[in-house]
Amino acid sequence: MLRDNYEVVIGLEVHAELSTKTKIFCSCPTEFGGEPNTHCCPICMALPGTLPVLNEKVVEYAVKAGLAMNCEIEKNSKNDRKNYFYPDLPKAYQISQYDRPLCKCGKITIDDGLGEQKVIRITRIHIEEDAGKLNHDDFGGGSLVDLNRAGVPLIEIVSEPDIRSSKEAENYLRKVKSILEYIEVSDCKMQEGSLRADVNVSVRKKGDTKLGTRTEMKNMNSFHSIVRGIEYEIDRQIDVLEAGGKVEQETLRWDDVSGRTFSMRDKEDAQDYRYFPDPDLVAIHLSDEYIENVKKTLPELPESRKVRYLDEYKLTEREAKLLTASKYLSDLFEQTVSKCGNPKAVCNWILSDISRILNEEEKEPNEIPFNSDELSELITLIDKGTISSAIAKKVLEELFKDPKAPSKIIEEKGWVQISDEGAIKEIVLEILANNPQSIQDYKGGKDRALGFLVGQAMKQSKGKANPQMLNKMFIEEMNKM
Repeated sequence: MLRDNYEVVIGLEVHAELSTKTKIFCSCPTEFGGEPNTHCCPICMALPGTLPVLNEKVVEYAVKAGLAMNCEIEKNSKNDRKNYFYPDLPKAYQISQYDRPLCKCGKITIDDGLGEQKVIRITRIHIEEDAGKLNHDDFGGGSLVDLNRAGVPLIEIVSEPDIRSSKEAENYLRKVKSILEYIEVSDCKMQEGSLRADVNVSVRKKGDTKLGTRTEMKNMNSFHSIVRGIEYEIDRQIDVLEAGGKVEQETLRWDDVSGRTFSMRDKEDAQDYRYFPDPDLVAIHLSDEYIENVKKTLPELPESRKVRYLDEYKLTEREAKLLTASKYLSDLFEQTVSKCGNPKAVCNWILSDISRILNEEEKEPNEIPFNSDELSELITLIDKGTISSAIAKKVLEELFKDPKAPSKIIEEKGWVQISDEGAIKEIVLEILANNPQSIQDYKGGKDRALGFLVGQAMKQSKGKANPQMLNKMFIEEMNKM
């Protein structure tokens, strides 16, 4: 394969909208949605005579993110104007940070996809304002500008070009998302644009030390698209080089439908933006005490929580890793365990059936419609023998459709487990009468025959028979024969 002769080099610029109540330079609300141009004011519309005032919470959240990602915090920072034509940003420049970002020289550790741990360096984390949104009218032939998002605070997390595969890129993004969710500075809702990435890709012959020419795919907001886009761009660049061509430095748009990239414009370099300090905003000076106070607000992060799960709940490495990857699932786990006291069962339900339904319905963990009360009650009902695991799976499906107390669902559906010995024995004798060959197989040492008989009994009872009682009674009855 041609790929075997090349090395892939990837760097990511992750943009995360911060969960502040107001915008970065004015008091307009930041919540998603709303009628177009209802969350804006003269400041975020850049009307003459208006002046920005920096939202202090933005600085706090950025510093918090920097500390969580092992960055050095810049005590003397500033805001800069990034001059570029933004059709959806009325100022025609963006207030960002250039040479003195709030955070620099960080690192996070990821799984490289081959079972090894790898450190990805973070160049910088800086604050900036988001742009508005263009709503394109294909029929009218124009575009309408919605400024509700203009001025929403962002942090941009810029990695070093340390990533070597699409899998590493995905794992890095998932780790960044997880950290941001744990420290609660961003809701990271990719479907709403709260978390998105610009993906820089280049290839070079193996053994070369000089980086190849990179291209940048802009504003990608799903893991699936990012992986597909990287894979496509790797193959495209290799094909260009193998044909004797030259990869152009340009900004690309990924089209998920056609599965290919399209050129948007030549890629700008820093000098093209003509950065200079914003004269309307004062410099940012942070004391050691301020940084220390922010550090004290950091919660338990995924890595330390994973270690605790191994020790406190005796989970496996895989279980602890999967649970702690999502703050929402991890919190659901802990809250449920505190109520039902069965960590292994809670872990199994979250990582198996709940995760399966989330995948099937293409939902995020924070879209689970029920809470720890319902999940703990479901597990307690199994432990008490009120319902079987088979019935519990059906109850879970109902919880996703119409969340309510599991006991109420069971009552409405008539799903209470049959634990009456007489009723169980009647089912057992009927199944044995209809399956003489299975009796012979069991007596001949074929243990699978017992499982088959129990399965038939569960099927006949529509999942309501107590499986432990069935198992015991089948053995007793066959031993009499």
